[in-house]
Amino acid sequence: MFSGDHWASWALTSVALAILAYLVRVNQQLSGTPEEVTRLAGPRWTPDLLKKTYERLEKNPIDYTDKLPPKLDRRYVITGGSGLVGGYIVLQLLARGTPPAHIRILDIRRSERSDMNSGPAVDVDFVRTDITSRASVDAAFSRPWPASAAKLPLTVFHTAAVILASDRSAHGYAFPESVNVKGTANLLAAAKAAGASVFSSTSSASIAIRPVGTWVAPWAKEPKHFFQILDTQDFKLPPRKREGYFGNYPASKAAAERLVCGADEDGFRTGAIRPANGVYGNPTDNTVGDPLSRSVMPTWVSHIVQSFVHGANVAIAHLHHEAVLVQPSATTHSGRPFVVTDPNPPISYGDLYSSIRVLSRHSFTTVSLPPVLLLLISHFVEFYSDLPYQPFPFSILGKLLPSLKGDVRHLKPGIFSITTHLIGSNSESSKPVAEGGLGYQGVMTTLEGMVLEVLEWNREHENFGEGEGKTKKAYTTSISLAETIKQLGTVGHQVAASSAE
Repeated sequence: MFSGDHWASWALTSVALAILAYLVRVNQQLSGTPEEVTRLAGPRWTPDLLKKTYERLEKNPIDYTDKLPPKLDRRYVITGGSGLVGGYIVLQLLARGTPPAHIRILDIRRSERSDMNSGPAVDVDFVRTDITSRASVDAAFSRPWPASAAKLPLTVFHTAAVILASDRSAHGYAFPESVNVKGTANLLAAAKAAGASVFSSTSSASIAIRPVGTWVAPWAKEPKHFFQILDTQDFKLPPRKREGYFGNYPASKAAAERLVCGADEDGFRTGAIRPANGVYGNPTDNTVGDPLSRSVMPTWVSHIVQSFVHGANVAIAHLHHEAVLVQPSATTHSGRPFVVTDPNPPISYGDLYSSIRVLSRHSFTTVSLPPVLLLLISHFVEFYSDLPYQPFPFSILGKLLPSLKGDVRHLKPGIFSITTHLIGSNSESSKPVAEGGLGYQGVMTTLEGMVLEVLEWNREHENFGEGEGKTKKAYTTSISLAETIKQLGTVGHQVAASSAE
């Protein structure tokens, strides 16, 4: 017969084995790709396809100027015009003939983008602006315009935002709320006071994402919300509470979007463009630029299929949006969001990684990690990060322990909802204007866009070192910029801007 110690040992072993079996099952579920997703995804990118596309684009760069909506005789304010989407809006306005003097960038720093620091873009007016400050925003809008632009109708393209995608703690909401929500409110008020007739805002398709249920019953086919369609059905429903979103970023963007669309009225037409989950298009971005900057990429998402969207496609969607909002029939198109993606089936992160591994002048390799391990760590990271806000004695412990550094600080449970199978829908935005759409058509595919970004990266690194000691150009991504602003606080926004010039 078993003694009491033997029974206890057997029970503990059984529990441990059961937990291990459950974790293996969760890992298996998170590592899967639903059949429906596989059917919707495009063909995988082979090395031969990538190399041929690279050679084609190197010899014949894409010129989509003839696909831009016709030039409008207006003046423009672009918030976040130094960034990814805002920068492409500036470049497209210039490409279709808008004089630089008729464009004004409102941002906290000048652009690091190579294509914004040459040609007509260097002559565009730049006003360092902290959108969380109504006084700063009002001063930027009150700045005199040249005589050639002063009496023209005004369009505002609002693209400025802060992105810290994995944060979901209530203690961290004040920061994105101050920029994304209160900043938007400041801009709406200033734009209206300045006589703007069009206000087109960059929102986010991540608003539609439902938190993924990672801890599920062992017999479940897949995690809850493991595959989602990104559309605008949520906009037709009452707003969710903050906890109903996967993180603070989409919660703040949803609140801002409602403000923008709710401000729509005669003489002041508003609306929003929701880019699909992964926005890319310049080495300064997070989606492609971040892995490009690495030699080794730890990942658990190579199998994940998503719709991505190039910044140029988002920008041209904004120009289509403006063209619709200036029309007398704009009431059927205004006061609502539109989702936009690249004009092709979704791809996997594995395809993205392949484009870098095959084409980048720097070595690049991925290291596959079990998703359940990262999931467990993410809960610990979130708990550790929230220690300063917990009741005594945890609050004291949180103040004494060092803050987490490096990539691990972003590894929180919310990240598993933004890195799940997400398919964006262009069904509304691509409809003809007469049918309630924008007539949107993307100007480049994801294959072309990502290959072009690697091509640009390679060109920018031609004069950097080779071999084992080779270096890489440093870029400020939107996430790293958001962290800098957060650390400095609202008062430090101008300091961050000065250091970026």
